Amino acid sequence: MSHRPTLASLAADLAAGRTTARALVEQCLARIDDPNGEGARTFISVDREGALAAADAMDKLRKAKAEPSPYAGIPVSIKDLFDIKGQVTLAGSKALDDTAPAAEDAPSVARLRRAGFIVIGRSNMTEFAYSGIGINPHYGTPKGIWQRDVGHVPGGSSSGAAVSIVDGMSFGALGTDTGGSCRIPAAFNGIVGYKPTARRVPTAGAVPLSGTLDSVGPLGASVECCAAMDAVLAGEPLWDVKPRSVKGLRLGVPTTVVFDSIDSVVAETFERAIARLSDAGALVERIEVPEFAEVAVMSVQGGFSAAEAYAWHRELIAKRGQDYDPRVVSRIRRGEPQSAAHYLEISAHRKSMVERLNRRYMAYDAFVMPTVAITPPPIADLVADDDTFTKANLLALRNCTLINFADGCAISLPVHREGEAPVGLMLAGPSGADRSIFELAAGIAPVARG
Repeated sequence: MSHRPTLASLAADLAAGRTTARALVEQCLARIDDPNGEGARTFISVDREGALAAADAMDKLRKAKAEPSPYAGIPVSIKDLFDIKGQVTLAGSKALDDTAPAAEDAPSVARLRRAGFIVIGRSNMTEFAYSGIGINPHYGTPKGIWQRDVGHVPGGSSSGAAVSIVDGMSFGALGTDTGGSCRIPAAFNGIVGYKPTARRVPTAGAVPLSGTLDSVGPLGASVECCAAMDAVLAGEPLWDVKPRSVKGLRLGVPTTVVFDSIDSVVAETFERAIARLSDAGALVERIEVPEFAEVAVMSVQGGFSAAEAYAWHRELIAKRGQDYDPRVVSRIRRGEPQSAAHYLEISAHRKSMVERLNRRYMAYDAFVMPTVAITPPPIADLVADDDTFTKANLLALRNCTLINFADGCAISLPVHREGEAPVGLMLAGPSGADRSIFELAAGIAPVARG
């Protein structure tokens, strides 16, 4: 696998004077501008002047030994869903192009800036974050890292976030995750994506999809990259991730729903990773998790996402509905006929499910499952046919969505070999288990991949 620079390696280079913030920004801008690359489709806008000015400021602070964090001067991409002061938040759409520029940064953006991270630009995404595929008819679809000559989907909705990292256009990315939107593009591009316990990171200043399920998370080159960004985003102190030993870990592999209609390549790659963990001393148990089957029942009328998205979008659809991606607006409209009684019923059902699932988690250090049930499909196939798109989208989202409904936290780790289709392994835990998941992931990642 290609060895991408991590936040830790870049911080060390900056501290030792082997590079500068300006050099890093110029490097990222050169990658974005490469006419043979994906920059034009990966970013909706690039803040060249702002990034270079911030880089010069960080270099001066570092020279004065006043840098705000070890990561000061490292460029990151920001999903187009977030407010950035002075910029229009488009959310991957044309329907918001007449809105006023944001008066202030979203809290998550502000926290990254305060740590010295440099905003390189606004990354492309599925319009209004409503798909796990990453296709965007308005701004183009960045090709995922696998088989660029064919052109496979990047995963969504944080599509540009993942591609910006794998192509060296940024060294970390801010995304959101309502049903896998950090983890799916990470899995499809061979990097790490993290979905935190939702309440830990403020969602203010980001266009909502589902207030019940939305969370704000990072994508990065390593577990430690995501842990560092997550700490900043949550307003917590930076910490050194201490990898847990694989030997003796209790890992539950849910068999309910998770392996239905799974791609054979994903299944084989996952089983190879599980075998490596078992050989290293992990205690792996296949378990039924009946609560996972309940998610489909709660989603039958579009679930929380459709109901809550429609509440936010209904006036905009009335005014600018013709400017939406037809596939996105049709999903949002599924929330229109939902009754208040149905919404309250699934809210109560979810609360009960979370309580029961949290008790089930107690017997294990983590649940382990394939992040996504399929490998990245070709873009052309999904653009051409609605039924093919719908089937792929549901399978892309399914496993990750289980954790959002469970109010849990989860990380996706790459476990495929060089030259193989990208496959992610997901470690999941209950609400509040974030630090434990990072420590487990740091220990498991090198063993599972081999």
